[in-house]
Amino acid sequence: MTAPDHYASVRYLVDDVQAAIDFYTTHLGFTLKTSAAPAFADVVRGPLRLLLSGPASSGARATPDEANTAGRNRIHLTFDDLDTEIARLRDAGLSFRSEVIAGPGGRQILLADPAGNLIELFQPAQRTDPLTNAS
Repeated sequence: MTAPDHYASVRYLVDDVQAAIDFYTTHLGFTLKTSAAPAFADVVRGPLRLLLSGPASSGARATPDEANTAGRNRIHLTFDDLDTEIARLRDAGLSFRSEVIAGPGGRQILLADPAGNLIELFQPAQRTDPLTNAS
């Protein structure tokens, strides 16, 4: 079992490792940990280690052909001010895959990386303390 102070890792298959590095480090606050581009790189943000596997990587080669496209799974990044984040990313020329959706837990919008992998940008709903009626 991985120690709790280690990263949680998620692998995304990407067409272009350098484009993915640029996207995640420029727009979403990730830091490059290691790079063996064009095959592989990993970027980190907090406890999340995102493995970016290009077509030549062993991670991508192990994936069956019918499962090698971006899926409906997504990483989930939390922001204090979703509207400011959306405006910043739109100003950078990025487009979104959904509109903002609001629910009891908060608000979210979907963004795609250059390979089509989804990223959920999320702002939690303000909670009210039932004893004081304050947030």
